[in-house]
Amino acid sequence: MSTSSSVATTPMNPADRSKLSNMAVSLALISNVLLALLKTSIGILGHSPALLADGINSTSDVVYNIMVSIFVRAAYKPADDEHPYGHTQFESVGALVVGAFVITTAITIFWDSLNSLFMFFKGTGDFAGSARYTLYAALFTVLLKGFLSFYTRKIGDKTRNPSVIALAQDHRNDIFSATAVVIGTTMSQFGYHWLDPLAGAVVAVVILRTGIGILRDSTDDLMDTLPGKALNEQIRELAIQVPGVQAIDSVKAHRFGQYLVINLAIFLDGAISVDEGDAISDHVEKVLVDRIDYVRAVHVHFHSKNGTQT
Repeated sequence: MSTSSSVATTPMNPADRSKLSNMAVSLALISNVLLALLKTSIGILGHSPALLADGINSTSDVVYNIMVSIFVRAAYKPADDEHPYGHTQFESVGALVVGAFVITTAITIFWDSLNSLFMFFKGTGDFAGSARYTLYAALFTVLLKGFLSFYTRKIGDKTRNPSVIALAQDHRNDIFSATAVVIGTTMSQFGYHWLDPLAGAVVAVVILRTGIGILRDSTDDLMDTLPGKALNEQIRELAIQVPGVQAIDSVKAHRFGQYLVINLAIFLDGAISVDEGDAISDHVEKVLVDRIDYVRAVHVHFHSKNGTQT
């Protein structure tokens, strides 16, 4: 199951959720500003295409961290007449922005790395190996991103905020990319200079894969993809147990941040009255809201055997 398709067992208090989400975004922004300055400058001074590529990645991280911060704050605007369930969909929009930036960065880095490799083997480039201190910058990145990945993932699991989950994925992605830089710069010290730009290309492939995954998950949220077969089955099992429900016609769910709004169509006996049908529908709504903590509201439509519905 993808990260966006699972939901928290118990929703958090909105104020606490907002505080934790903003903390994760702010920490990511500060860290990426530091890493962007460090890796870009050392990548240039130390003649390391791989570290410079990773520095460009961190620079793009800064840009979309700012964008995510804007979207996360917008998501906590209160509900209004045009948005009765609030503005939490901004979280998924923020994740979509992250995915787009990640993919764009990956393509840029991959192209630049291939160009460096081509020039090296053609003999027209002046790359003669990276400096030893570029390795230390890459190792520092691995350690810092390891901490950020663990910390942000914990917050993402707790808040079920798609933007925070996307940031955690990007931190994890940076661990792999920085590890590739470590390997490339280390081998460059032993005379295998071509492995440094090759590491930059590997970095780009890893980044691209993560970006595609983030886009897929955030798009699922915005397209109201039902969060998993298990939830679908759980809703059907709970509803069919309500006395009077003969069958389940359809289950649809809309995601609003960490919550779901369910639209359910059921079949009832055509001989009962409308009032009795309404009572059964109300019972189904209560059961689902009480038994599934992250469900905010349930709308039940019932069909009778004689073809009427409400």
